[in-house]
Amino acid sequence: MIDIINRQRRHRLNARHWREFTAEALNAVKLKSSDVSIVFVNDAAIRKLNKQFRGKDYPTDVLSFPHQAETFESKAQNALGEIVISVDRAAKQAKENRLDLTNEIEQLILHGLLHLCGYDHETDNGEMNRLELKLRKKLGI
Repeated sequence: MIDIINRQRRHRLNARHWREFTAEALNAVKLKSSDVSIVFVNDAAIRKLNKQFRGKDYPTDVLSFPHQAETFESKAQNALGEIVISVDRAAKQAKENRLDLTNEIEQLILHGLLHLCGYDHETDNGEMNRLELKLRKKLGI
């Protein structure tokens, strides 16, 4: 199941498009049966989360929160986690990079999915970046 949650009001978003894109990206990453939530927020909300969970007091574009199974949950559950995207930050980056907002958000969803899969571009000597570029081509982004 793919949940799309819009907690911001500045930018109009098409939940169906983001659900379909996320399903396509999950398939490309070979996780088509996984459950994931995509949460769209503003800069203020993501700044709070970034400070709370990473100790960094500034807004970022995307945060990923892998699912942590509770003791009562079945091991067979397919919960991957949650991706939180600042649409404010995505819009600013899209403008700076001369992309449209849709393309920027697609890149952020893919980036977040790779983090949920355990990739970490800060420590993996470029492995995540190479895979992300390959998957962008496959997904047409």
